[in-house]
Amino acid sequence: MTETRALPKRISDTELARRWQAVRQQMKERNLDFLILQNSSAILPGNVKWFTDINFGGFAQPVTVIFPREDDMILIRRGMRPAREETVPSDLRGVGKNFFVPMFWTSLTPAGTRDAEKTVAELRKYKDCHIGWVGLGYLPAAYYKYVMENLPGAKFEDATEMVDHLKASKSDEEIVLIRETCELEDRLWEYILTIVRPGETDVAIKNKIIEKCVQWGAEPNIGVNAAPAGISIRSIPMGGPPRVLQNGDQITFLVETSSPTGYWGELSRTICLGKIPAKLQEQFELAKEAQQVTLDLLRPGTPAVAFWEANNAFMRKKGYAEEIRLYAHGQGYDMVERPCLDPDEPWQTGARMFLAVHPEVKNDQAFGWVCDNYLVKEKGQPEHFQKTPQKIFVV
Repeated sequence: MTETRALPKRISDTELARRWQAVRQQMKERNLDFLILQNSSAILPGNVKWFTDINFGGFAQPVTVIFPREDDMILIRRGMRPAREETVPSDLRGVGKNFFVPMFWTSLTPAGTRDAEKTVAELRKYKDCHIGWVGLGYLPAAYYKYVMENLPGAKFEDATEMVDHLKASKSDEEIVLIRETCELEDRLWEYILTIVRPGETDVAIKNKIIEKCVQWGAEPNIGVNAAPAGISIRSIPMGGPPRVLQNGDQITFLVETSSPTGYWGELSRTICLGKIPAKLQEQFELAKEAQQVTLDLLRPGTPAVAFWEANNAFMRKKGYAEEIRLYAHGQGYDMVERPCLDPDEPWQTGARMFLAVHPEVKNDQAFGWVCDNYLVKEKGQPEHFQKTPQKIFVV
């Protein structure tokens, strides 16, 4: 029997009001009249989702929010011809104006500034207003350029840092919803254990996992990598032909999903079809030790760079390559959000931040990897949100 797809969960009115109040207090302190933010990706919907609770599809069709300090939000989305303003539906909270403009796809240059044109039309009447950009990295150059050139009296600044800090500290309600995502990932791992077998292809298994994610109301970003025993999975080129699983294979899974709550988490484990190679077991145990090095520092007030340096010191001590990728980072409505535990991040970690920690230990013979989700506590060790055992599974 086909499962009915789980429906997205709404954030409470109280939680949305908390966010808006916190932002408006910051805007008042910085004399900001408006914020402008935009997202267009189902795995990176963070700013718009956090302000509005809008659920994104998987298409590159921008949603723009103008957030006034003293009034309801203005929403600008893709629509059909002609451009129009529609009545605000009851499920759109905190929105005063609801516009649809025929901008279609971001790849279509002639329509590439229609959302910007509507933004300017709404803000032009506010002479000499002070506007904060939120998430400049998300904005198309055409949108940014048009707004900047056509609001000559406005003063602009980057307000991303302000909002990022507010998003990173999770409320009680958000923590409950994040737990639901981690519980879904644990259930998904139990499902994975039932479908991995010799003779199946890695691509077919990945597709089954994605199908299950969709049924459960999750946005999937799934990685499935397989290799024979004695060969590091990291040495297998990505995007190659499907591999038919054989006895002795090792398969590493990266389960990055949201849930009906909209919050993202990450879980990674390895399955062996038969005996666990000694080198793989050794490196997996070292990956757990490396994860613990980060967890021992994961308390309020630790500079982000300290995690990077401690992890690489551990790798050098054990005779393995230093980390060169983002091995630990925040999560929320975006699959990856701040803080990033690397040398470029100026933040310190704070209580109620939710992070994925996934160090890897590798060479040509094996790939030891573990990924779990943690919440920074006021004191003591961070809380581990995953229930899936930290071990290599054998089927």
